[in-house]
Amino acid sequence: MPKRIALIGALDTKGDDYLFVKKEIERRGHHTFVINTGVLGEPAFQPDVSASQVAEAGGSTLEELRKKADKSEAMSVMMKGVAIVVKKLYEQGLIDAGFSMGGSNGTLIGTSGLKSLPIGVPKVVVSTVASGDTQPYVGISDIVMIPSILDVSGINRISAQIYSNAVGAIVGMVETEVPPIDSRPIITASMFGNTTTLVNRSKELLEQKDFEVLVFHCTGTGGLTMESLIEKGYITGVLEVTTTELADELAGGVLSAGPTRLDAAAKMGIPQVVAPGCLDMVNFWGKDTVPEKYRHRKLYYWNQNVTLMRTTPEENQILGRILAEKVNRSKGPVAIFLPLRGLSELDAPGKEFWDPEANQALFETIKKFTRKDIPIYELDCNINDEMFAKAVSSKLLEFIR
Repeated sequence: MPKRIALIGALDTKGDDYLFVKKEIERRGHHTFVINTGVLGEPAFQPDVSASQVAEAGGSTLEELRKKADKSEAMSVMMKGVAIVVKKLYEQGLIDAGFSMGGSNGTLIGTSGLKSLPIGVPKVVVSTVASGDTQPYVGISDIVMIPSILDVSGINRISAQIYSNAVGAIVGMVETEVPPIDSRPIITASMFGNTTTLVNRSKELLEQKDFEVLVFHCTGTGGLTMESLIEKGYITGVLEVTTTELADELAGGVLSAGPTRLDAAAKMGIPQVVAPGCLDMVNFWGKDTVPEKYRHRKLYYWNQNVTLMRTTPEENQILGRILAEKVNRSKGPVAIFLPLRGLSELDAPGKEFWDPEANQALFETIKKFTRKDIPIYELDCNINDEMFAKAVSSKLLEFIR
C-alpha cells in the first residue's frame, strides 16, 4: 500500500532539489505531501502546505516576516510553525513519514518538524551538518541524518546520487513491517560502561519475571530519551541505577541531560529504585578537552575519546543533596540503594577511582536529606556485584506488584 511522505523544506531556494526527491519518491510508488518553509521568495512548485500557513501556525504571517527581515525571528517562527503543522498532519493520518534537506538553518527548521513525529515513524534528513554535533538537530528523536557531501543547492551527479540514496532509505523504512513481538510491561534501566554488569544482570532477573527491559545509555540524550518515554506513560517501573548525568550537569561534563534529569518518574508516580551509580565520575572527551581547572584532578582515560574525572567529597555532598531532593518529589513508591564498596567498575577497592571519603560524603548527604518515609538500603558490596543486582531488582518487582 502506498505511503505518504512529508517533504519539509524551503521551496524558494531548494526547489529543484525537492522536486527531484518528490519525483523519485513517486517513481518508487509512494506519495508526497510537500510543506514549504521558505520565507524569502516564491516556491519553485506548488506545495500542499504553504509557507504562509506554516508562519501562521508559528504565530506570525509571511508578510510580517518579510517586512521585518529578521532572520532569527523568521527561523523561530517557522521552526515553531512546522512542528505544529507536521504533528497535526500525522495525527490526522495524512502523512506516514518525514523527509527534509538543507544547510544548518534548513536542517534546524526541517528537524523541528521531524521531531514532532512519534518515535518509530520514519524520519530522514539530508544535511550539510550531518557529520558534526547532531544533538541540536536530532535531540532525543530517531531522525536519520545523511551527509549531503555538497551544499543542498541543485542537481548534479553527486547530489543526485546522495538524494537517491536518501529516497531509498525513507522508502525502505515506510515499506518495512515490524515483526510481531511479545507485548510485556516495560521497565527502563539507566546504564553506563561502568555499570554494565549490574544492569545486564538486573535485566536478566526482570525479564525472567516477564517484563521487557529497555536500557538507556547515560550519555545525555540517553537519559533525556528515557525521561521522555516515562512522561508519555509507556513505562511500568524504573531502575534508576546510573545517575552519572547529574555529575556532568554539576561539573560541566559533556554528557549532561540537563537539570530535569530524574524528574519524570517522580512526577508521574512510577515505581522506581534509585542508586548513585557512576556519581564517582564526570565525563569529558579526549584528554585535551578536559578544562584547565580540572587538569590536576584524578583522571582516567577510558579510551582515546573519553576521559573520566573522579568526583570529590565536596562535589559528592552537592550531588547527594540533588539526588535526595529529586527522589523526595516521588509520588509513587521509591527506594534508594547505596553500594558501600563502590559506585562503579572503577570505584572499587584497589581500583583507580576508589575513594571511601568521597563516597561517604555522598552517602551521608543522601541519608541526611532524603524524606524519612523513603527507605534507604546500604549494601556491603560494589554496585556491580550479584548481591546488588538481586536487591534492586527484587525491590522494583515488589513495588510494581
